[in-house]
Amino acid sequence: MSAITVSPATSFQCCSSNNGVLSANKSVMPKSARSQSAGRKKESMKVTCQASSLPHADGVPEIERRKLMKLLLIGAVGLPTAGMLAPYSAFFASPRSDSFGGGIAAKDEHGNDIITSQWLKTHGPGDRTLTQGLKGDPTYLMVENDRTLATYGINAVCTHLGCIVPWNTVEKKFVCPCHGSQYNNVGEVVRGPAHLSLALVHTDIDDDEKVVFAPWTETDFRTGDAPWWS
Repeated sequence: MSAITVSPATSFQCCSSNNGVLSANKSVMPKSARSQSAGRKKESMKVTCQASSLPHADGVPEIERRKLMKLLLIGAVGLPTAGMLAPYSAFFASPRSDSFGGGIAAKDEHGNDIITSQWLKTHGPGDRTLTQGLKGDPTYLMVENDRTLATYGINAVCTHLGCIVPWNTVEKKFVCPCHGSQYNNVGEVVRGPAHLSLALVHTDIDDDEKVVFAPWTETDFRTGDAPWWS
């Protein structure tokens, strides 16, 4: 009798009792052996089919590995990016300063609180020096002729197109370098194209001799009009 070769059955073939493989097995097995091993084959095929219907064992760790790789990739890109953006976030953040009853402590060019007695030692009569004022706006802190601080400060932002207006010590007025607008020594507009005077703030001194700026909401003493900036 010639030998018959039977190919291994797949999991799908094992689950069917009518497939060609089982028919081939029946044709080569004696009848008596077939009857004795029928129960064992059925039980074996049942276990095999149940095992083949389960998810592949390697599938679960593969999915977890992919998730882990994605997290590592996000971390590798995100951390350096956050490090590069940190200095810029500090630049765009609003300046921090201590408030006093609705006012805000004036800061010098280094970001330090301005102490009145120390300031007057180095800033003489008629001095106009830029400081950090309300909302971080550049604001002139001024010294009167009697060597006391003026009770008001002048916002240095030009009312035409927003340039910073420097104080001209020779002409004794504020002159905008962008479009030529001019303001007198108290910030009142005297030449266009700007048509509004520079904004005012109150200048006060707290119990610790710190200079404090507060919003100016009253009538503009230079023009007699209501303040346009409030």
